[in-house]
Amino acid sequence: MNREPIAHNRPVYIAHNRPVYDELHPRVYGVAVGLVAWFALAAWILFDRQDDVELSLMFVSVLLFVAVLLPWLLSLVWQRYDDRHDRHARAVPFREWRTAEFAVWGSTINSTHATIDMLLPLASVAFGLTAIGIVFLICASLAP
Repeated sequence: MNREPIAHNRPVYIAHNRPVYDELHPRVYGVAVGLVAWFALAAWILFDRQDDVELSLMFVSVLLFVAVLLPWLLSLVWQRYDDRHDRHARAVPFREWRTAEFAVWGSTINSTHATIDMLLPLASVAFGLTAIGIVFLICASLAP
């Protein structure tokens, strides 16, 4: 049994001839950043009704900004100095990446399932906050 890790974002074909990738597609990261931005905008638009809330919203926004900025900067540094493998001759299309397998701790799962596992918590928080904010606005407008 080979104990070497799966080659970084190079397709490695396993028994059923599906490539295995160990990096998420850039579109998945884009959707994650969009969901974080949705969360921050929903918080500012739907809950900024009093003067004492602005400071808390500002701190949450800075925290979310740093939570997105730091991994992005670290990935840029990693890509610049990573010489373990060659760059792709072409970018992997999302459709091809989506039908492949995704390497997880020495095993593999479907790339679509890995994307859902990553984005579902972010989406539920962003959409849940939006729903709570809409209910909050409706209740505030109906109050005497």
